[in-house]
Amino acid sequence: MQKNIANRTKAQESRAAIERLYIVMRHLFNRGHYKPSGISGQEIIEALLTLSPEIYGSMADQHKVELEGLVYVIDRLPKGIEQCRFVRLIAEEGYVNSGFERIIPAKRRRNCYRIDKEQMLIEVTRGRSEIYDILTHLTFLFIEANKIMRHSLDEKNKITREWEKLEEIVKGDVEIDESNKDMAFTYLSTILGRTFEESKSAYKRLEANKKSNNGLFKVIYYLGKIAHNEHGKGKFRQISFTPTLREQVGHHIYGEIWASNIKERLLQENLIERPIHIISANMHSVMNCLYAPAVLKDVYKKKSIEEMALELSKAEHQGLQENVVNYANKNGLHFIEDSSGTNLNVQIIDTGQLDTNLLSKELTIDKEYIQSKKPVIIVMDYAFGEQAFETMDELLKTYEVDGKEIPLKVCSISIMGKAGILKGVKGDIMIPNAHIFEGTADNYPFNNGQSGEDYKGKGLEVFTGPMITVLGTSLQNKEVLKYFKNSSWGAIGLEMEGAHYQKAIQSAALIRNSIDHTHLEVNYAYYASDNPLISGSTLASGSLGMVGVKPTYLITINFLNKILK
Repeated sequence: MQKNIANRTKAQESRAAIERLYIVMRHLFNRGHYKPSGISGQEIIEALLTLSPEIYGSMADQHKVELEGLVYVIDRLPKGIEQCRFVRLIAEEGYVNSGFERIIPAKRRRNCYRIDKEQMLIEVTRGRSEIYDILTHLTFLFIEANKIMRHSLDEKNKITREWEKLEEIVKGDVEIDESNKDMAFTYLSTILGRTFEESKSAYKRLEANKKSNNGLFKVIYYLGKIAHNEHGKGKFRQISFTPTLREQVGHHIYGEIWASNIKERLLQENLIERPIHIISANMHSVMNCLYAPAVLKDVYKKKSIEEMALELSKAEHQGLQENVVNYANKNGLHFIEDSSGTNLNVQIIDTGQLDTNLLSKELTIDKEYIQSKKPVIIVMDYAFGEQAFETMDELLKTYEVDGKEIPLKVCSISIMGKAGILKGVKGDIMIPNAHIFEGTADNYPFNNGQSGEDYKGKGLEVFTGPMITVLGTSLQNKEVLKYFKNSSWGAIGLEMEGAHYQKAIQSAALIRNSIDHTHLEVNYAYYASDNPLISGSTLASGSLGMVGVKPTYLITINFLNKILK
């Protein structure tokens, strides 16, 4: 009993810390600016340290710089962010037409602009979820920068020899080559409070995306240097938000433009009156399932769709993937590159132009249905957090042309996503029967068109139950996740979009009546990108790689089998 109470208390403290973080961040957003070292900034830091999210690893350990979390964050923020003490979050305000270089992070599509040596602009078009995500990452960098600064000083507050050597390396006074690289890693390891091997591992992971970052040596040096300048010279770091961004957040400006572009294209191609099936997924799996077998039938005669996908994902086979894209473009696929600012590209697939005789036998299709009804598939790229509500809400609205309202004949909505799993391992599949929105009393039970039986005998574990739609993946710790898993909620995983999608679907189908709910099928299926309850298996530990191919294509094939029957 006492153990259960202690665990519950820890979970309650963590949830209170999450709530505090969002209240403070929303207040600072409304205020327009803050200093991380100021009173308000310290409130965010204290709440984040109390929470100690799994993705930020050893952030709360003052003796160690957290390297896996650092690599994760650097991959999601613009190149050179470690050199900037002024970070300004902006809306789409015309900088794309400026002379400033557009910087796009390796693992998060967002436009960023380096204005001068000290200032970085980060364009926000995905709503509050994106703002909170950026602010928590910047807070993490602030905490680690202060650690680096302290580690660069000795007990008499003098600069250490290791810091001087790091400065020589970064400024080019000493060139790193194979003969002295191990020496350089030794200096770095001392400053980081990490092992030699841990430092080398972090260096290699950043090198994998070296076009999108300045490398571990420069990242560490400049984070520490800016902290030195603040504490020694009073050059404070500051985060601010433009008035335009503050005015636009929550008003669906980008989502409305995005959805209008899709409907306009449907109208142009005479597809708007057809049965429509919406899939939220990546930009390759649906296309490859429908078109790759026809293009590669002679190259990979006996390979499955999954095996073809593995081959197409290899760098040396880029030409084959281009052949698939070219064939698709001539046989019913219309690609809409995003121009709205949502960063969500779209494919519209006219199944009436598919040669059903060339489709893979893994797809259990109804040829007569396809030829008579010619359903249209809209594939939208992954949304981010609250953006899922904004985009789906706008997409499901009727389209008004010349005073006439045209409702979309939406027959199914299928959501595939990556999610953190609580009861399995990377690559396993989760089939939700409800979405629970963290931090609120909102929950969304629904009838899922997918079931565990659809994946039986496919070589992966399948889990069914409620899933938590979290406010941010970077704000979860073991106490909170264990509570959701082990309590009567019985959660199987966590993600960021499900409740937002379902909120939009239910309001369109059951309240606004902009789509017909009587024939609407909803499909949700997620595959595990990480297990945040297992050490070394969080998102910060690295990408899924080829492990994600199998579940991605299993889910896609199951979606298509529902749509094309």
